Amino acid sequence: QVQLVESGGGQVQPGDSLTLSCAVSGFTLDHATIGWFRQAPGKEREGVSSIDSSAGRINYVDSVKGRFTISRDNAKNTVYLRMNSLKPEDTGVYYCASGPSNSYTWRLIRAGYDHWGQGTQVTVSS
Repeated sequence: QVQLVESGGGQVQPGDSLTLSCAVSGFTLDHATIGWFRQAPGKEREGVSSIDSSAGRINYVDSVKGRFTISRDNAKNTVYLRMNSLKPEDTGVYYCASGPSNSYTWRLIRAGYDHWGQGTQVTVSS
C-alpha cells in the first residue's frame, strides 16, 4: 500500500526557515519522482518542486528558486523540502506526491502524480 506522510509544517515569521519531510512507504524512491505542491486558501494547488528517481533532475517554480531546496534520502525513503527566507505568500498547505519519472511529473503537472499525502500547514505571518 502506497503512503506518503508529510511533516514539519508550522507557523513562522517572515525570513524564517522550515524543513518539510515526506516519508514514503509501499515503494522505493529510486522508482519514482516526488513533487511538492502547495495550496493557499482560495487558490489552485500549484507545483513547488520535483526531484526524479535518480535525483539528477530537479525542478523549482520560479517563485521559490534560490530559497527552497529539495533533497532525498533513499535509505530513509524520505524527501525533504528546505525552505529559507519564507514569505507570507508561501503560506498554504504543502503536499507531497509521487508519480513515474517522466516529463509530466518533472514539470509538476498534477495529473502526472498517482499518490498524494494529506498535507502539512505552513503559515508565514508576523
